Amino acid sequence: MRVLVSAASRHGSTGEMAERIGAVLRAQLADGPGSRVDVVPADAVVDLDGYDAFVLGSAVYMGRWLDSALRVSRRYGRDRRDRPMWLFSSGPIGDPPKPDQQQVDVESVVRVTRAREHRLFGGVLDRHRLGFGERAVVAALRAPYGDFRDWAAIEAWARDIAFELRASSGGRVAA
Repeated sequence: MRVLVSAASRHGSTGEMAERIGAVLRAQLADGPGSRVDVVPADAVVDLDGYDAFVLGSAVYMGRWLDSALRVSRRYGRDRRDRPMWLFSSGPIGDPPKPDQQQVDVESVVRVTRAREHRLFGGVLDRHRLGFGERAVVAALRAPYGDFRDWAAIEAWARDIAFELRASSGGRVAA
């Protein structure tokens, strides 16, 4: 079982989520013969051949996924729709989340990939990583700075994916 975990990340926090998902999948699938989990940034994905399953994510800006994640999803939709895909988005921040009505336009991505599931996780807003324009938008939205990722939820979701992969291969990880 070879799994590709990929994410588009503007400032690195969504990439860190992909790394954590990959680490959990590696640990959960480690006993399978030939099992391998690769974590590759979306803008560095060159080839989808040889993968049995995919996890794709993106940071969300203005309700949209980043272009590099959209490109991977379109390529997957053309070439690999017969393989399982899970999607995640990183976006809302604060408690309650800001923006108040966080809309993530992933309907077309779900349709193209026939994803098994899409999860929305909290994101990170680090003032030191933002450009002037981004800080202006944050100020207008009155969004709080901080790390709002729920690592326990992210890890639990990755374990659920591993469970599904095991179940679909008859309780073991296929080579």
